[in-house]
Parts: sequence; C-alpha cells; structure tokens
Amino acid sequence: MLVDSLQFPPGFRWGVATSAFQIEGATRAGGRGPSIWDTFTATPGRVAGGAHADVATDHFHRYAEDVRLMADLGVDEYRFSFAWPRIQPTGKGIPNGDGLAFYDRLLDELHAAGIEPVGTLYHWDLPQPLEDAGGWLARDTAARFAEYAAILAERFADRVARWIPLNEPMVTTVYGYAIGEYAPGKALLLGALPTAHFQHLAHGLAVRALRAAGARCVGTANHHSPVWPATEADRPAADRLDALVNRLYADPVLLGSYPDEFTEHLPAGFADDLPTIAEPLDFYGVNYYEPQVAASPGAGNPLPFELRPVEGHPMTGNGSPIVPDGLRELLVSLRERYGAALPPVYITENGCGFADEVAPDGGVHDHARIDFLATHLRALREALDAGADVRGYYVWSLLDNFEWSKGYAPRFGLVHVDYATLRRTPKDSYHWFRDVLRAQA
Repeated sequence: MLVDSLQFPPGFRWGVATSAFQIEGATRAGGRGPSIWDTFTATPGRVAGGAHADVATDHFHRYAEDVRLMADLGVDEYRFSFAWPRIQPTGKGIPNGDGLAFYDRLLDELHAAGIEPVGTLYHWDLPQPLEDAGGWLARDTAARFAEYAAILAERFADRVARWIPLNEPMVTTVYGYAIGEYAPGKALLLGALPTAHFQHLAHGLAVRALRAAGARCVGTANHHSPVWPATEADRPAADRLDALVNRLYADPVLLGSYPDEFTEHLPAGFADDLPTIAEPLDFYGVNYYEPQVAASPGAGNPLPFELRPVEGHPMTGNGSPIVPDGLRELLVSLRERYGAALPPVYITENGCGFADEVAPDGGVHDHARIDFLATHLRALREALDAGADVRGYYVWSLLDNFEWSKGYAPRFGLVHVDYATLRRTPKDSYHWFRDVLRAQA
C-alpha cells in the first residue's frame, strides 16, 4: 500500500524518533548516573516480565549501525533524546565528559549521513537524586533543568537542527505522579498537578537558555488526543478530560494561561511564571496515538470524569484503537483553538505496537503497521488540505525498544530487534516507508 498519490508540500520533513532510555542501554557505562526509570524497573512488579533497560537495544554501542539504517531509509531528520543522567549523573553540577562525548559521536555520525539531528532534552529519565529531592513536585527541579539545558546548548547549539525541551509532560504528570503506572510510580491523583506547572517552568527556562546559547529552532512535543463524550450528557466530563490531557499542556506555552478547570490544584504564585512559560516557539510538536472517550464519574470516583473504551475501531497489539481520522480532527481543532498563536506543527511521534516476529523466510511482515502509517498519512494530508500548517512527520519508532511499564512485548519499530542477539532486521514497513519517501522526493 503506497501513498505516492498523496504529495506533501515541498520542504516537508520526514523522520524517525527514539528516546534514550528506551534504546541506549549501557546504564552504568561512561559515568552515567541512575534515573527514576532505573529505580522503577528494579522494583518488583512495576514492569511486565521484570524487564529492564540495562541493555535495551544497545544503541550506545551500536549507534553507527542505527544511523546507517536511517540513511538507507532516506529520512531527513532523526529525533532522539539526550539522557540527563548521562550528562549530569546527579542532576546538577559539572557535566560528565564521557556523556557529552557519546552525543558528539552520535551527532558526527548523523551529519556525515546527511541527517539533521532533532534533540529532545528530557524524555522522562529524571536523575534519581533530583527525584529524591522532590522531583517534578519541587520548583528547584526546573532550575536544575535550565542548568542542564545550558550545558547542552553550549556544547551542541550549532549542531542540532531543532530542540525540544520536554517530551509529553502530560505523561509524566498523569502516568508518573497521578496514577503511578510510570516512574516515579506515585499515585497522587489531582495532587500531581503541580508537576505540570514545574515542567512548564522548566520548559520556559530551557527555551531561554537554548536561545541564549544560539540554538536556532526551539519548540516542544506534547501528547494530544481528541476527547469524545460517551453521550451528549457526558460532554462536561469530556471537557474536563480535554482540559487535563490537552489544554493543561498547550494553553500555558501557546496562550500564557491555564484552563480554569484545574488552577486550584496548581502551586501558589503560578501566574507569575506564565511569561517565562510562554516564551515564543519556532514549532509545535504533536505526538498522536489515539483518541479518548469520557463519561461522567460514578459514585466514589475522585476524578471529574471516567474513561470509556473507544469502540468500533480495530486495535493495535498494544491495545490502542486505530483511529486515523483522529489525527485530522486533532490538527484542525488545534488550528481553530489557537489560531495565530500556534506555530508550524511537526508530528513528532506517530506509530503503533504489534507483536512482530521474524518469519521463516527471514522477513518481518508487519502489514498492519503499513496500513496504520498509510491511513494516518492520508489523514495528515486531509488536515493539510483543511488548512493545518504541518511541516514534518516522524514515525515512532526507528527500532523496537523498551516500552516502559509494558517491557519488551509491544514492538513499535520499523526495524525488528532480536533482544537476545541485538540483530537488527528491517521490517516490511521499513521498506514501505523508504519507498514512500523516495516517491515524495
């Protein structure tokens, strides 16, 4: 299934995305310190199958091979993340030279291959000493993040094409601090909402630090889901869920304000930080996977909504509904809500997990992923036709990898990884996507 009939605008950027903790491994190499995810994976019962990321895909040692795979794929850009505990093992102070040197080597390899690096500063791997001091519930963590951003900017500002301070702060707040499914594993419910504010403050301080060091293109990467009411009577509940998972993260950085629904749960004096949080951005990253359905809460539910299944759609192997038109709906609604405040958009993540296996013929025939990507690219083209200003699209992910609390069972990669041997096998979707990019070129 090809999408060569769907021509994207000249200059449209194509890429793949990964994150440090999910692929690097080498968690004790080169002076790297422990992160909250190292602690979380070492806690019995937290991760499916007792999995950890001590080796993951061993990208730390095999990065050159992985860059060759990207070059053969034909992508323009590679979105990766720096590992904060590899740069500052305790989350503060003098940077670790060995950690900086690893990213020097990675950037050298990318530039030699003609691939532009897109660097994410934080993809959930908070140094454990900072969590011990309060984590994202503490204002000081934002200050430490600004220091970390300045270190990276001073070293790499002229070598990274685009910068993303934080990936999906919603996931840190909701999954990490509110319900505890992700590290650091707290279950504070609405008491977790100060973490949203301090992540926003960290973002704004990092934008300033990056720009002060000469970074030429700075944005963000927010998770977004269309939210649908289960029935018309459930629309108020859907509005509250939309505020929690979408507007709480977009409004502060784009409008300089918070949605009214949850301001009572934010730290005192939060309004004083809004000018810093709303530093102008060069682009806005959207990570899209699925929509959500909300209903009014039942008795005893401390939250102002309840989730319902998204029915009537096929599912990924990861248990997510496949709703390509949700991407079109989301992009159009962002344009309508934010208007001129919304900078050019990049789809910084879009992908799906299945239980892919190597077939007897040596191939990985992941036709469901091909269909997923093709239908989402069609939806993206429809959003462009409706006026959305989208400049690029990154597949999640280049490689099968450590999928957080679900361990290694869901495989999201265009490239299959045998976790016993670390052998890389491009899947059928890899070859399909390569053909798509050649047709676009």
